Amino acid sequence: QVQLVESGGGLVQPGGSLRLSCAASGSIANTNRMGWYRQAPGKQREWVAHVSSGGSPDYAGSVKGRFTISRDNAKNTVYLQMSSLKPEDTAVYYCNAAIRRVGDVYANDYWGQGTQVTVSS
Repeated sequence: QVQLVESGGGLVQPGGSLRLSCAASGSIANTNRMGWYRQAPGKQREWVAHVSSGGSPDYAGSVKGRFTISRDNAKNTVYLQMSSLKPEDTAVYYCNAAIRRVGDVYANDYWGQGTQVTVSS
């Protein structure tokens, strides 16, 4: 089995920063793309950013220039450094990863349980 466990959410004032982490564990043969999504109350889940296995990042327009995604392949961990946070960044943030398990031919998508980020004064 594969698990993704997020950490680092919390309450922060507008303009502040937070760093989210997501560690993948289990019977992992290979981790491909890793990324983050978010879901605000009453809204659909939206893509925030992802990073390829080679380290190439891509961002949604709403967070570009404020958020930085990175990964540590040795630890199967992805990070999201969030700066200049705005109230509209308030959401539950979910980690997502394409992982091929040991013995499998293809990768599957896995999700974390989510971590709450609240931006408020």
